Amino acid sequence: MKTDKLREMSLLRKKAHTTMLKKKSKVYEAFLKMEEAAYCAGELESKIKELIAIGISVVINCESCMQWHIEQAAQKGANEKEIMEAIEVGIEMGGGPATAHARFALEVLETLDFSKNEIKKHP
Repeated sequence: MKTDKLREMSLLRKKAHTTMLKKKSKVYEAFLKMEEAAYCAGELESKIKELIAIGISVVINCESCMQWHIEQAAQKGANEKEIMEAIEVGIEMGGGPATAHARFALEVLETLDFSKNEIKKHP
């Protein structure tokens, strides 16, 4: 059931992405450039930036963001404990409401297999 929801969210995200590109949205194209600039390696490696985004996603209760950034962090080498600590930072920063938001992040984390070296996103 969890993976069905995650798969559906991934498909909807991809569909929206494709639609925005087809419609030549200047704002969306600018957003993609900003996203690329924000997550490229700099003083902080991109894995760390993804971990920061996980904590923020928990605070703002963005399930799609949680899924995306947890999967991205795992693909960039973050392990389960690092992702869990990022979720916990989000809980601390958001207080009580963020603990409820973190439940979804925990569900996403449970769908990943850290025993393998390769983490795959939901299709």
